[in-house]
Amino acid sequence: MDCTAGLPRKPWDLPFVAEPEEVAGLRRIMRLHLELWGLPEVIDAAQLCVSELVSNVITHVGLGTPTTLTVAMNGTHLRIEIHDPDSRALPTLLSPDLDAETGRGMALIGAVADRWGVQLLADRKVTWCELSTSLTAPNGHSVSPRVARVEKVLDLYRVATPLHTAADPSRLNSAKAEAVAIDVIADLLHWLRAYGRNADGVLDRAQTHFEAEAGLAGESL
Repeated sequence: MDCTAGLPRKPWDLPFVAEPEEVAGLRRIMRLHLELWGLPEVIDAAQLCVSELVSNVITHVGLGTPTTLTVAMNGTHLRIEIHDPDSRALPTLLSPDLDAETGRGMALIGAVADRWGVQLLADRKVTWCELSTSLTAPNGHSVSPRVARVEKVLDLYRVATPLHTAADPSRLNSAKAEAVAIDVIADLLHWLRAYGRNADGVLDRAQTHFEAEAGLAGESL
């Protein structure tokens, strides 16, 4: 999802019961939300963190514990929290033997997350971790190579048609950004025609390439 216009990534939470059967569903929900948020690069790490945090509750707090998953943005980092009612069982970062079957959970989280921690409240414990993203702003977009190239092209048009609002110079004005994009496409069509190329045919082929690539990206997610 392109969040150029400042679409907010709203925090969400999901109560569940800590059981092994719930983990697969939580992983699917995490994937769906991160696809909608335009953060495919952190899906695998986020799913691993959810799996390990829930497993930690099952192992150290108890099977069937009422638990809540909370996901939000902290700046440009993705923050994942697991809330459980036992403030006594604190997760610790261990260095288990290679052949150990347990004790790897927080070590895995420590390996993939930028930071993690535990917050003790009066009625619950919050175990959290944060993953870095490719976002340049909390409500911005992940910059793919194609998007980065277009940003450079749009820079050439910014002087004639400013793309930013006066209130927030870092935020693109959606209507103006769309108008400039149309100008860029129109200029390319004029350029093609000036060199004797079939502008309509090129536009059709570009649309076909775009739809094919967008479809493949959706399938890979």
